[in-house]
Amino acid sequence: MSSDERWLAAAWPFVRDWLPAAPGAVVEIGCGPLGGFVPMLRSAGYDASGVDPEAPDGPWYHQVEFERYEPPRPAAAVVACASLHHVADLGEVLDRAGAALAGGGTIVVVEWAWERFDDATARWCFDRLPGPSAEHNWLRHRHDEWRASGLPWESYCRDWAGAEHLHSAADIVAALDARFDRQFLGNGPYFFADLEGVSEADEQAAIDAGVIQAGRVGYVGRRPG
Repeated sequence: MSSDERWLAAAWPFVRDWLPAAPGAVVEIGCGPLGGFVPMLRSAGYDASGVDPEAPDGPWYHQVEFERYEPPRPAAAVVACASLHHVADLGEVLDRAGAALAGGGTIVVVEWAWERFDDATARWCFDRLPGPSAEHNWLRHRHDEWRASGLPWESYCRDWAGAEHLHSAADIVAALDARFDRQFLGNGPYFFADLEGVSEADEQAAIDAGVIQAGRVGYVGRRPG
């Protein structure tokens, strides 16, 4: 199982538990080359589709930016997993997400709070990286680039996030709250899928002990009306 597959499997129960009952149309923003949750959603009885320029081929997928996607009918739910922090215009994407939903429809978001990726959290992750011969690992890339920069970790991370135009979790939550009626907001493990021998429970234990920051944000909202 790849790290991306491991992450999707771990995030699926949260997404599933907040969705309205099947059947219904569900649109996933940024499903990625694996198709995101679309196969699981369809197996659970939803009329699910994924929107991403890198989406797989097939009738369930739309290989286009969400900003250019025209949904054929109002959706019961919109799902976005680790896809909002790097969109160009967060407000536009969330406006379109709201427009894609039927009145009272649900938005389920799983995001990364990069602003909590502090020195202690980074070092904890870097001590648990898989070997260099493993599949491409974004955490290893961050580690190697940081070491080469000569900067303190938090200066490097802030500069990197700025260059990548990443949205903070705080800004994402504020933008969601401005458009949806919040039903749930919580935090949890984010990095475990890319680490060697680390389970979601292991990372949660480190969060609970105050050793590292919680990198994951889970949000659920409803479209008013």
